[in-house]
Amino acid sequence: MNDDSLLFESNDWDFQTIQRIHEAVARIADEKLGLDIFPNQIEVITAEQMLDAYASAGMPLFYRHWSFGKRFAQHEGVYRAGLQGLAYEIVINSNPCISYIMEENTATMQALVIAHAAFGHNHFFKNNYQFRQWTDPGSILDYLAYAKNYIANCEERYGESEVERLLDAAHALMPQGIDHYPHKKPLDLRSEEKRERDRMQERERLYNDLWRTVPGSSRDASTMAVDRRRTMLRLPQENILYFLEKTAPKLYPWQREVLRIVRLIAQYFYPQQLTKVMNEGCATYCHYRIMNTLHETRRIGDGSFLEFLRSHTNVIRQPDCYDRAYSGVNPYALGFDMMRDLARIVLQPTEEDRAWFPEIAGRGDEMAVLRDIWANYRDDSFIAQFLSPNLIRKWRLFHIVDEDDAPQLEVSAIHNERGYRDLRRSLAAEYEAARKIPDIQVVDVDLAGSRKLVMRHKVVDGKLLDLGNTSLVLGQIANLWGYEILLEEIDATSEEVLKAHMASPAMH
Repeated sequence: MNDDSLLFESNDWDFQTIQRIHEAVARIADEKLGLDIFPNQIEVITAEQMLDAYASAGMPLFYRHWSFGKRFAQHEGVYRAGLQGLAYEIVINSNPCISYIMEENTATMQALVIAHAAFGHNHFFKNNYQFRQWTDPGSILDYLAYAKNYIANCEERYGESEVERLLDAAHALMPQGIDHYPHKKPLDLRSEEKRERDRMQERERLYNDLWRTVPGSSRDASTMAVDRRRTMLRLPQENILYFLEKTAPKLYPWQREVLRIVRLIAQYFYPQQLTKVMNEGCATYCHYRIMNTLHETRRIGDGSFLEFLRSHTNVIRQPDCYDRAYSGVNPYALGFDMMRDLARIVLQPTEEDRAWFPEIAGRGDEMAVLRDIWANYRDDSFIAQFLSPNLIRKWRLFHIVDEDDAPQLEVSAIHNERGYRDLRRSLAAEYEAARKIPDIQVVDVDLAGSRKLVMRHKVVDGKLLDLGNTSLVLGQIANLWGYEILLEEIDATSEEVLKAHMASPAMH
């Protein structure tokens, strides 16, 4: 087939069509966009397999848990009733990068999702600094296979109900199972299985040091200085799953390894929480440029291009605050609009753009600027640095302050000269990691007496934890720790104790 002929002429496709589409998209991605990607592996799956992938966090290999089956049933019921569609693809941050595309897609949609996932997301995964710091794409699939086999073996040896209870507790703590600051040495998932034996010996030594002060010991724990106790326990500790894995006195070695598995998988997904707007904005901008180029060069017909535009428009739709469909900021819409706006600033800046963005305005190479931004920012810093007055006006943004003790809402900033910087700062703050995950740390353990575990939550802007969820999660922590739990909610500024929660382990 000639390079200037149509890639397909109908909605039908076969694997040769997919190959032609991939080759054409790859040429545009390389020559026009300068994308740097992992090798691609494209898998065709059914709608039911896509529902299954939904249920298990989008991973092709995953251990079993009842919550995955529950989510599968929920998604399937809504999908079969025609109340919700399915994603056209799922993409895995691995090397090679695996993109799952549905066999029900038309040829046009296959071209769209290959451009979006196999090239847009792929480039972002490979180059963004958050993913480079926190993920190990070369070995994630091997590690998931190890995790699946390990947990299956635990179910055979210790019983499904026992493993299920442990996974329930570990899953409840996944948001508090994350390191927020990178280690000096990147995580090497490939060596995890081999290193487990060495970790077992280290754990035994640590337990002997920490727990030789139990009642009946020849040494009185009360003589242990508070500072030394906290040093041995590495306190304060924000990664609660890590703390329990290393020091919980009643856990068996296999239980500690299961906690480690859940913790490492939670860490793997951490960059995606911090880059949703940028990641989807990058992929959507890439597919938009690629599909337009395919149409301009007559590789897809007018009918296919209209089909693409309809899907693209639905993805980037942003209902306004008065629309019944409004549910917050659509990350696809904000990300895509910011990428297009940045390209405009680089190519056709106004005087306002030159004043706000002197480093990039008029530079002339929009893809070089975008690739640099995609590599070096995350959502909060990206919005704080590059949300322009032009886009603030287009989106008609305004900031509302809703204080509990105030009789009325206050509109503190609107889209005008006085409000631009406040709006940009306020919107960026919504994407900070601290806004997504409460700052809860283990601060002490009563080694001398009850072995009560003490934790503290730093309360920002008076936002206390939800009482119901807190009670459930503390119960899970108590079950893992084996003794009583105290959680104090303290004001981040004054350190005044605002609320205290207690939990005790359940009897199995």
